[in-house]
Amino acid sequence: MAKKQPKKIEQPKTTAQQLSSLIKSARDIMRKDKGLNGDLDRLPLLTWIMFLKFLDDREKLEETRAAVAAKKYRSAIEAPYRWRDWAANKDGITGDALIAFVNQDEATRPDGKRGAGLLAYLRGLQSTNGDRRRDVIANVFDGVINRMISGYLMRDVINLVDGIHFDSSEEIHTLARLYESMLRDMRDAAGDSGEFYTPRPVIQFMVTVTDPQLGEVVLDPACGTGGFLAETFAYLEKQCKTVQQRKVLQERSIRGGEAKPLPYMLSQMNLLLHGLDAPAIEYGNSLTVKISEIGDKDRVDVILTNPPFGGEEEAGIRGNFPADKQTSETALLFLQLIMRKLRKPGAGSARGGRAAVVVPNGTLSAPGVAANIRRSLLTEFNVSAIVRLPHNVFAPYTDIKTNLVFFDRCGPTRSILFCELLLPNGVTLSKTRPLPYEWLEPLLDIISQRTESEHSWIVSADELDEHLNLDLKNPRLSLAEIDSTDQNLNALQERLAELAGEANHIASTFKDILGELRDSPVRLLGELTEECDERIGSEYSPTVRLLGVSNTDGFCPPKGHIGANPTHYKLVKRGYLAYNPMRINIGSIGVALTKGHTGITSPDYVVFRCKAGLLPEYVFHYLRSEAGRHEINKKTKGSVRFRLYY
Repeated sequence: MAKKQPKKIEQPKTTAQQLSSLIKSARDIMRKDKGLNGDLDRLPLLTWIMFLKFLDDREKLEETRAAVAAKKYRSAIEAPYRWRDWAANKDGITGDALIAFVNQDEATRPDGKRGAGLLAYLRGLQSTNGDRRRDVIANVFDGVINRMISGYLMRDVINLVDGIHFDSSEEIHTLARLYESMLRDMRDAAGDSGEFYTPRPVIQFMVTVTDPQLGEVVLDPACGTGGFLAETFAYLEKQCKTVQQRKVLQERSIRGGEAKPLPYMLSQMNLLLHGLDAPAIEYGNSLTVKISEIGDKDRVDVILTNPPFGGEEEAGIRGNFPADKQTSETALLFLQLIMRKLRKPGAGSARGGRAAVVVPNGTLSAPGVAANIRRSLLTEFNVSAIVRLPHNVFAPYTDIKTNLVFFDRCGPTRSILFCELLLPNGVTLSKTRPLPYEWLEPLLDIISQRTESEHSWIVSADELDEHLNLDLKNPRLSLAEIDSTDQNLNALQERLAELAGEANHIASTFKDILGELRDSPVRLLGELTEECDERIGSEYSPTVRLLGVSNTDGFCPPKGHIGANPTHYKLVKRGYLAYNPMRINIGSIGVALTKGHTGITSPDYVVFRCKAGLLPEYVFHYLRSEAGRHEINKKTKGSVRFRLYY
């Protein structure tokens, strides 16, 4: 007798308008929670909640397929931590019980038993038998901290997300588009924190120029929220005609790396929504590998990236690079990594690998180490084209002028095509007027055919100066003739009106912020924190991470060795802060935000944690600020050395 197949319950399809309304409602609910501060808090929270619903829907599909094939299926997330166990019941766990279950290391679970809390369980997942799913989930949740205070509001958000059906390809496609708009909002919020992401039209242009082909491996070593990889996946998907080709796309085509927990989580969700079943994104700084140890097996066919620039890397990272090319400038280190990671000609590729990279002007013109790196780039690689982007492509987050550099490994460079992207007369890019793809499109033919024009020119490598300066201006540039004074004045008038409007908006926002600060009650820090004096005791083993603190790095490896009696050392858990009581006046304090900052620290240090409603990061930055140090100096004791105990 044939085995009866499980019947699939048809879910009603959700329209784009309904999904948009659902997500807007969820964000409106989160605005009421006092623990969340802006989209930089709200959007990551909504992402990881959707991520868990997405995983459960996908696992239900896999369970059904396994049942049809009479095979066993092991879920990546087991009961009672699956979405269906604790979230799907609209009248289920809520209030303080829900917050405790989500936040605490140990809590009462929805099945009534004591066990690990939700986030603690997810962070502790480990893969077996080559199945990467559990490692991916653990990495996604490694940096997640739930900042919602109200379990009732969280239940309302969960109930809304439960209305999304991730087993419908139509809904996933619709949600993917909505998620991209959420990432733009995330970029807008993060821009104020010094992080910003590549505009979609620039990504599309770079992917089109490099033209990745199915079977090639594409890498973004600093993938952020996964914009380059998602666009590449869509580009390669159009080339798939067979099941085998789709398998190649799913398993061997897309690679990435990301060091920060929040963008890592966002990139995972972004790629999953775009159809990549198991995103191969490495969690960690891509620069930690010694560059001389990167061999043929580590190389790829295509690299597309906008590496971070303006940052500084520590001495340990700089030591991974050749002595004459060591620098703390992140962009220059990533450029060397990209050069090393491109496949050599003949090693599975006739012409070798190729890359498209966003770089600031300084990378093209700075002397010293930058010039040494450019010399290697020009002599070992073929720099085919450099596109000079206009000001404010990344508006309003930075006004640094940027360029797109295209190069491959069939070098050396004999000549370089320079292109200028010019804006229409009177147009200035801004947050409200971003760069459209249509303005980049004309450059595609110019680059492919290496055409010289009024705004493109070819420079021989022999013409470059001794510093190999690539920050070259258009030799045909001349003062434009003004045919219509009225037209130019009208454009100027429109732009001045836009700037005046932006200035008024900034002034109004600033006034509101000052008003909130003026009306906010002053609270004693001790009322919102509590000291933690937990010792490791008999649980100590040599594998436990020993932590020191410094005024530059926060938590860091200690200068000395562990003492004779390690059982007295204090535990540092996620969310805890610790400081040296005799060096807090110069900012020696650390905050544990990731798994890498947990372990034990000196019994002489002060360890404490924040109560609900106070962010550990805020306390960390406050105590290191000028105002915080002023308060510390007023309250320290000791006639010989400063001391500040809890």
